[in-house]
Amino acid sequence: MSGERPRLALLPLAVVAGFSMLMAFSNYGAPFPFLGVIYEGGAAKALAFADSLISLYLLIGVLKRQQLTVWLLMAYNLFDICNAWINLAIIPFDEYARLAVVAVSEDDLRFNTLFVTVILVLLNLYLFRIRRQFDNRSPYLF
Repeated sequence: MSGERPRLALLPLAVVAGFSMLMAFSNYGAPFPFLGVIYEGGAAKALAFADSLISLYLLIGVLKRQQLTVWLLMAYNLFDICNAWINLAIIPFDEYARLAVVAVSEDDLRFNTLFVTVILVLLNLYLFRIRRQFDNRSPYLF
């Protein structure tokens, strides 16, 4: 039974990492807000591709229980939080409204950013709590 416990502790994390990877893949070709600038065209595709590769690396690292992945995932989550708040502070709401397929109010955008921030902070706390479950010390995935 003790062999199953780490897998069960990592299951929610693997699901979140997989969902994050799918979201990164689905952003390919769409405008990409990054550090206060909305990129379009080739730059947006390159940023979405890089985000997809990072997400894939993190998912594989979680599945292989790579020790380095815990710290990389926590850093990635913190960077994602900073990026979202920088985008919200710098990019005018009219730009978001222009790019959105459905109408979203400014208050809803702020609430969603705050909600995702809370979720990512809780995920980082969970990661820190289960960090010892990551017992693979190899820096290489393969």
